[in-house]
Amino acid sequence: MDARARRQERRAAVARRTAERDAAGRNAPHLQRWRRWRRRLGELLLAWLAPTLLRLLASTWRVQRTGAAGLALLRSDRPWLVAMWHGRMLCLMPLALHAGRGIDVLVSPSDDGSLATNALRRFRYRVVRGSLSRGGARAMRAMAAGLAAGHQLVVTPDGPRGPRHTMNVGTAWLARATGAPILPVGVACDRAWRLRSWDRFTIPKPFARLCVHYGDPVHVAADAADADLERTAEAVRRQLLAGEADAFRRLGAADDLSA
Repeated sequence: MDARARRQERRAAVARRTAERDAAGRNAPHLQRWRRWRRRLGELLLAWLAPTLLRLLASTWRVQRTGAAGLALLRSDRPWLVAMWHGRMLCLMPLALHAGRGIDVLVSPSDDGSLATNALRRFRYRVVRGSLSRGGARAMRAMAAGLAAGHQLVVTPDGPRGPRHTMNVGTAWLARATGAPILPVGVACDRAWRLRSWDRFTIPKPFARLCVHYGDPVHVAADAADADLERTAEAVRRQLLAGEADAFRRLGAADDLSA
């Protein structure tokens, strides 16, 4: 299946989920009000409690890293564009070499994105609100300007609504526009809680072993055609999946890639 077909599948899956929620009555006005109140409360708790708890939890993790070329790029001060899966955000957010560097992170304009924003800022990330696919023109301009100015950027190409492990051409477009290489970063862990959300959001348990794989940097020529961007997006998707599969094997743990 090519990248365009995957995007169509992604839109269809989102529409199906919305229809299912409507049919089940989960979008009733009183439930929407409850969810808004719950998110506001969750935002306050997340802003003050979650970062501290996450730091304590992450201090128990045992982390190994693979991928010499990708790791060298991540350690550098050069502009780069990390692509990672939405469900792995919490695994990577508090890690050394990532946190505390002022890295730009693309966060959706949704209420859930507001929750993530507070935690990211506590770990000294800079937040860009927007999307690679929904109303993202202003965000794309902001990200391109940041990369051109030497910033580093993290995006989750299957977020904020999935389907899981899909990718559009926005990441490749940014690489073409700015010359910044794409750095696929995957992570596996041997013991984790996984939420029953579309992205199987992963929370490593205390004393979990993590393997972070930094893939080979992907460069996009300034004169690349739109068809080349489609091929690049698919190549990055495959590299991410292969890197995580290898990371799970290194840990001797069953992967969750098809779960």
